[in-house]
Amino acid sequence: MAPAGPADPPRTASEPLPRTPLSRLAELHGVAPSYSPSPGRTVAAPDSALVAVLAALGVDASTPDAVRNALALREAEAARRLLPPTLVCWGGLLPAELAALPEGTRLRITTEQGESRTRADRLPPGVHALHATAPDGRDADVHLVVAPARLPAPPGRAHGLLVQLYSLLSRRSWGMGDLGDLAELTAWAGRALGAGFVQVNPLHAAVPGAPADPSPYRPSSRRFPDPVHLRVEDVPEYPYAEDQGRLSALLERAGRLRDSVLRKGELIDRDAVWDLKREALEAVCAVPLGPGRQAEYAAFLAEEGQALEDHATWCALAEVHGSDWRNWPVALRDPRSTATARARGELTARVDFHSRLAWLTEAQLARAQRSARDAGMTVGLVHDLAVGVHPDGADAWAQQEYFAAGMSVGAPPDAFNARGQDWGLPPWRPDRLAARGYAPYRRLLRALLRNAGALRIDHVMGLFRLWWIPQGGPPTEGTYVRYDAEAMLAILVLEASRAGALVIGEDLGTVGPGVRERLQERGVLGTSVLWFERDWEGDGLPLPPDAWRADCLATATTHDLPPTAARFTGEHVELRGRLGLLAGSLGEERAAAATDTREWLELLSRLGLLGDRDGGSPAAEEEAAIQAVHRFLLRTPARLIGVWLPDAVGDRRPQNLPGTWDEYPNWRLPVADAEGRPVTLEELAASPRLHALLDVVRTESGPAGGPGSPPDPPRRAP
Repeated sequence: MAPAGPADPPRTASEPLPRTPLSRLAELHGVAPSYSPSPGRTVAAPDSALVAVLAALGVDASTPDAVRNALALREAEAARRLLPPTLVCWGGLLPAELAALPEGTRLRITTEQGESRTRADRLPPGVHALHATAPDGRDADVHLVVAPARLPAPPGRAHGLLVQLYSLLSRRSWGMGDLGDLAELTAWAGRALGAGFVQVNPLHAAVPGAPADPSPYRPSSRRFPDPVHLRVEDVPEYPYAEDQGRLSALLERAGRLRDSVLRKGELIDRDAVWDLKREALEAVCAVPLGPGRQAEYAAFLAEEGQALEDHATWCALAEVHGSDWRNWPVALRDPRSTATARARGELTARVDFHSRLAWLTEAQLARAQRSARDAGMTVGLVHDLAVGVHPDGADAWAQQEYFAAGMSVGAPPDAFNARGQDWGLPPWRPDRLAARGYAPYRRLLRALLRNAGALRIDHVMGLFRLWWIPQGGPPTEGTYVRYDAEAMLAILVLEASRAGALVIGEDLGTVGPGVRERLQERGVLGTSVLWFERDWEGDGLPLPPDAWRADCLATATTHDLPPTAARFTGEHVELRGRLGLLAGSLGEERAAAATDTREWLELLSRLGLLGDRDGGSPAAEEEAAIQAVHRFLLRTPARLIGVWLPDAVGDRRPQNLPGTWDEYPNWRLPVADAEGRPVTLEELAASPRLHALLDVVRTESGPAGGPGSPPDPPRRAP
């Protein structure tokens, strides 16, 4: 394949892009030959990107002859195909493809429950096996997804806390927040603050290493949680470990690690925490399980099956050969090889250890959700699903057939980032997912929803399309690949409805036409962040509260954005300026940020939410402004109101600063107060500033289903 040349100049929408054989072939395989970064502007994807992406989908387009042959093959397959591999039946309505079958076509359906049917109507929810035989001899085996028409709305308005769990240390933490802290947080927030939910960062298993990638959004596995979050002392076998002196010494070291973060200004050191916990857990897991616990563990192993065995095997092999499976001995790179099976047998004890850790972590997650519900939370824990997995990790090894080799997920250039983004995550192949009835996706959702009252989907637009970048190339040399959004949504709605959980889609940034409407139609809530809610199609000014959508989680900020206090002081501009991240000059960025803040303060003032700010100290004015922002959120019809926990104590530092790696301590900062002093969970619970803010939210939001929770969004003024 010839190297890509310089990018062509963008064409406008008024200049239709020519349809070439390559672009036709790409479209037939769900690969976009062009994209629109802004209204009225169309950019052609480089031919080199189309060729590389098609190759990752198993299609040879390397020469003109190969393109012609692939086109002919695809068109012949389409002519022969009776049905696609996966169909969706929403709320009992039969898909059009079944209605369009030739007269006399015979159907045989085997439901998830094992029943046999000859008709596709009145099927129970589930993913059923359908076999169709047409009179002309064509037949098809199809996965038929039967899902409710939509998820139910939240039961009235609820407010809650948003926090990165690792950042929330208590006096019992081992250097980072853990699941014991989460259970304490939910019990306190539900009872003392009237909170309806606590949203946390992804708790997926990380890729081990030295140093490990601290980002919770680049996990080794999305299916299994990370045992670094375990509260070791809460494991039932802990008191019975033989070497209590060894455990006491580890506790002392953990205390020093905790104090280094809370008292000495050190960063959270995930690797050091895991080193201590792994040693302690090895001693704890050496304790034989009692009959009841053994039966419980055996049931967990049976339920998780092959997926857990693969995950634990990868963990055991990574201890021997390193965490990048692509550098392992060739025979071990295949999870189904005889060499891998032999290695698994030789590492039985380590495979069992990692399986046991998965079980223990799931148990503590369940305890945290029970704690939330026992405290009266209407939702409870909101877990976060990362958009992808690390290419070195367990999922990428165990599920190789489902991932597109040589591809990475990211974002195209846009008005905010002219270079685009490469997230370094391998994408799922949509063709393989559809052919297998989305089995790995279904299992993933089921596992995450097991201990959740709601699930946040990071970059929910990925259910519709993802920007694929050939590895080694810049983000500008990629293209969009389409997924079957109907099937992805149907399975999401099916699994969430079975779990009785809400779904929140993170739909910030570039969103394709109709995406938000289709998500809303199926009951998936969106995400609305104050600083982005402006009248972009009109005067560009902040949207008044009655113009906001109702079906969303409304917040002042997120983990990727500046805390609210930093917005009001302009410190976020100074920080980005010091790190060379500004698009314009420091003066220009300061002026733009000041204008942005002033316009919001003017709106808050006009609505009577600020009160009299004259004569107060700067700290008091800042605190009043943050309270006003949350009063504003409560004026919107949003069904969920989220409070970024660091905002409640005046923290000024973002947890993550996009565009940085070692330049900023991403994912390693504890929650701190306005002076930058780390604050423990116990100190948070006693914080007058926190209680003042949450009193505002609790008092003015009204009880769930009561005043302050309008059932429908108000209409915009004409």
